[in-house]
Amino acid sequence: MRMIPATPYQTNSHAELRVFDLLRAGLPEQGFTAFHSLNLSRHAYKRFGEIDFLLCGPLGIYVLEIKGGRIACDETGIWHFTNRDGQTTASPEGPFRQAESALHAIIRQIREHLPEPVVSQFSIGFGVVTPDCRFRTAGAEWDPHTLADISHMHRFDLWLLSLFRYWRNKTPISGIAESAAIEAVKYYLRPCFEAIVPLSGTVQAAEAEIVALTADQMVLVDVVAANPRVLCSGGAGTGKTFLAVELAKRWSAEQGTVLVACRSPWLCRYLESRMIMVNVHICTVDAVPLLSRRQGIESFDALIVDEGQDLFEKKALITLDRYLRGGFQSGKWCIFYDINNQSGLFGPLQPENMEILYKANPACIPLRTNCRNTAVILNKVQSMLKADMGIKGAGRGPDVREHIVRSRIESAQILEQELTEILDDDGLRASDITLLSPFRFEESSAALLPVTLIQQIHMLDQYAMRAFPPSGISFCEIPAFKGLENEIIIVIDLPYPAPYNAPHTLHYVGMSRARAVLSVIFNRENEKCPSFRPTPESISR
Repeated sequence: MRMIPATPYQTNSHAELRVFDLLRAGLPEQGFTAFHSLNLSRHAYKRFGEIDFLLCGPLGIYVLEIKGGRIACDETGIWHFTNRDGQTTASPEGPFRQAESALHAIIRQIREHLPEPVVSQFSIGFGVVTPDCRFRTAGAEWDPHTLADISHMHRFDLWLLSLFRYWRNKTPISGIAESAAIEAVKYYLRPCFEAIVPLSGTVQAAEAEIVALTADQMVLVDVVAANPRVLCSGGAGTGKTFLAVELAKRWSAEQGTVLVACRSPWLCRYLESRMIMVNVHICTVDAVPLLSRRQGIESFDALIVDEGQDLFEKKALITLDRYLRGGFQSGKWCIFYDINNQSGLFGPLQPENMEILYKANPACIPLRTNCRNTAVILNKVQSMLKADMGIKGAGRGPDVREHIVRSRIESAQILEQELTEILDDDGLRASDITLLSPFRFEESSAALLPVTLIQQIHMLDQYAMRAFPPSGISFCEIPAFKGLENEIIIVIDLPYPAPYNAPHTLHYVGMSRARAVLSVIFNRENEKCPSFRPTPESISR
């Protein structure tokens, strides 16, 4: 059976994990999809919060409620649930009533969003699974056909078929749902169930949030599940790093050791704090041989590359090929890269080396939906720089704040005004602000700010990225911030973009980092500078 998501959400319920594996192994020929929604009480779609599994296929729509440990119901009708640690909780609502109410809630929602000719094709029903105990008690609230206890676990697929028959015999629907109707229901359900933890904040803080995948990202998850080799392209803000983290989680659960590689030490440190997973190893491409020796891993079972446009050169590809089991030709890998002009920051791009990858016949997947930048920021960057950053954007957001100055001193004055206005807003925090410049701090206009503001600025380095964002305003050179983001970005010291200094690589990288607020202070004084290309030292620091 197809599972959404492909690996279970993190849970302490061994019973739920066991049922997940049983569903994944069962009924492949029946065309069912199982949606796993544990912990979605924290999701915006709270109506799904009490549904452990929802099955959708030609034979109907069914809710499964999973109860691990021991279960009892006393003479007053109070249910008692005892977990594997011996802790008991009581509830007036039993698992059968929970499953039934959850079923009717989801069917009401489906009826509100889909036409009746679609919904009427489905039988509906519910079941309760108690994989840890024998449940022999009879009761008026339930029928034995709707219960699977420990004795059903060795042929769980047969119990499911009997559950379907039981409910179909109770409804006048004799045929099966058409494929178009099934896809319509699954399409409605999936954005609510296929949800993952975002990158923002630390791992612990991020656990309190759930983010639904975009349609583009769901397609990628499908393709990666079906293809061992994938090239995934997308502009800044289309969720490539976001997906790399989720893919590492899923592959590490299924494929063994996973290597996550990138060129930037800054991005590497950032990912390390957000990908604390068993069997996932993160490092820069240059450090792969050292990592291999230290971990005693001769070759990794799967490879994920973020910001891959930085690694399309022969030396990097040879290194990755050497440490991937089966190499690029027959190994399992996914490379995320930007289709725009970020690639020159770490050295000259050598597109011909991509032939090494194309020879492996990878699936090529584009990401077109921008899920980082607001529509206003997205439109500004695309119109000013002619860069493809996808469509839609994450809401409208405030207007881009654009200033043109003629000196470093004037730039500092405008920057002071911007920071003062933002910091006076009670809804915004200093940690939401990152200043980006093509220069080191001492050479930037930020160095001319009043001492009271300079004291609030944290200079970022690759090690500080483990706890990003810091408690105050952060400052970073633009190349080092590639692949990263913050709520408020103020870009300073760049010349106004003009045709003669195209392709505006630093403009593109800097301006596309903002999630909500973008302010750009262009300095005409810098327009005659021959180049804004970074030095190797500024990138590796």
